[in-house]
Amino acid sequence: MITLRIAAPLVCGLIWGGVVSAQPSGARGENFVYKVLAGDTLLNISQTYTRQSRNWSEIQQLNAVADPYRLPIGKELHIPFRMIPEVPAPARITHQTGQILVNGQMLGAGTTHLQEGDLIRTGNNGYLTLELQDGSQLSVPAQASLSVSRMRAFEGTGLTDSIIALDDGDVESRVSPEKTGVGRFEVRTPVSITGVRGTELRVRTQQGKAHSEVLEGRAELGTQQRSTPTALKQNQGAAVGTDGNILALEPLLPAPHISTPERRGGQWNSTIQAVPGAQAYLVQTSTDPQGAKLLSRDITTDTDIQFGASRPGTYYVTVRAIDRHGLMSPDTVESFEGAASLTSSDGQAVVSNFGDPILLSQF
Repeated sequence: MITLRIAAPLVCGLIWGGVVSAQPSGARGENFVYKVLAGDTLLNISQTYTRQSRNWSEIQQLNAVADPYRLPIGKELHIPFRMIPEVPAPARITHQTGQILVNGQMLGAGTTHLQEGDLIRTGNNGYLTLELQDGSQLSVPAQASLSVSRMRAFEGTGLTDSIIALDDGDVESRVSPEKTGVGRFEVRTPVSITGVRGTELRVRTQQGKAHSEVLEGRAELGTQQRSTPTALKQNQGAAVGTDGNILALEPLLPAPHISTPERRGGQWNSTIQAVPGAQAYLVQTSTDPQGAKLLSRDITTDTDIQFGASRPGTYYVTVRAIDRHGLMSPDTVESFEGAASLTSSDGQAVVSNFGDPILLSQF
């Protein structure tokens, strides 16, 4: 088992009911971690996170604090999750397309939220994006299998407590993009635990191996084979073998350069400038530049790529380089226009009786 902990603190919190700056720093094992700011006391911290100020004495003992009124700035306080009241915090579905099974049943178009305990499997063309209560996003590409082991929020603080168990495939997270802080966000694979602290991070598990890539923030990577954690910095990745050994810990390849997309017939074409050390490239299309609303995803060794979209509108192609360990680079993103549609003299799209735009390819 390996443990990966992101150490970049966030700014947010509630002290005695008023909004002030605080530093939730995620989880470590079964403890929530808080970094002390100027003016903090154990009474205030206890009231904020356990909702009971009298719990200050237990927190003092657990953290060997000499003076509960004079806390060293930057000190990490561990607060057991068992002491923190939590409420259900279902994840909102912000994007779904293709075949998605939830608890063995097709995900209906009218479903708006997923609950703790739900089992998710995406098909060959299935893509899903979830938004947590704190604004964090979790994107699930095609051919992934995972379960929502925990989906809760700390009572009264706006911090979430989420654990995703990834059995196979990929997930990509943009945790707390509004910098509101994170209580716990973990993606667990059979050989790794990746803890996220306000960062952009990818996790994959295939054939018993795991890959983690930090695009923003920093991390600590520990394994049973190493007595001390290994730092994982921004734009660095780690590949872990089936036995928990680190197979690679190295900088990510640079984002590839691609030529400006050109339309040829019903497809768009672009050329990837070969990246030294790249074994293949990941090519994705989406309806947003962040790639959260995916429509397609392919891996190719060819530097001449084709892509497109079946409906009108602005779309985005995302390209990543993949090294020999399977670690992926940051993204290169270019926009392109979808299928051309028939328009009226005032520039409005002409639609069918069913409300669908009439494509020029239909004539």
